[in-house]
Amino acid sequence: MNEHPGHAEPRRLYQQIADSVRHLIREGRFPAGSRLPAERELAQQLGVSRPSLREALIALEIAGNVEIRMGSGIYVTKEPEARALQGISIGESPLEIMQARQVIEGSLVGLACARMTPEALTRLRATLDAMRANVGADRKAMELDRQFHLLIAEQAGNSVLTRIVRDLFDERHSPLTAQIRSRFEDNDTWVSALAEHEMVYAALEARDPLLAQAAMRTHLERSKRRWMDNEPRD
Repeated sequence: MNEHPGHAEPRRLYQQIADSVRHLIREGRFPAGSRLPAERELAQQLGVSRPSLREALIALEIAGNVEIRMGSGIYVTKEPEARALQGISIGESPLEIMQARQVIEGSLVGLACARMTPEALTRLRATLDAMRANVGADRKAMELDRQFHLLIAEQAGNSVLTRIVRDLFDERHSPLTAQIRSRFEDNDTWVSALAEHEMVYAALEARDPLLAQAAMRTHLERSKRRWMDNEPRD
């Protein structure tokens, strides 16, 4: 290979795991049409975590290497030509994004708490009320979710951090994250997220920065678990 050191983008962990699974497929360990081992068993075989393996399997589904059948398992397809993940930009690791959001938003909300104005609280309350109406009508509320988090970030008064929060949130539209959302988000997950947002709002309204930080970190940790630990919905 004639790659120049420092010029090639590092392979993300989920891409490395996907490469390992694809290698096993090409070796004939998992022939076309066969069912892959259960997530827990395959993760043990590869020596990786289940959340990272799940990202890799979703990436392989996007690439066309496997088919995820709800309630049945994951099956190997006939590998398509010219669709190796090296040539597909499908986004950052959702697991790493959520970890980054926990670090950044979990601290930022404390700054926002100290600067929270009655006007900002009114806007947050209106956003939550609109979200509740959407969830009650069994509609996803992703744009309202985005508004809630950005309103808090903006109140902290740091434009650089606000931009980072916006960019991390907008990674939800990447192919990898969008595919995970389609499989693991439903109205029940939105009901849970709404309740967690209410806890964040209550802490901000009480002007309690430590409680606000704890509520935000709890919300983002639970969001990560809903994506990465739950079973796919039928």
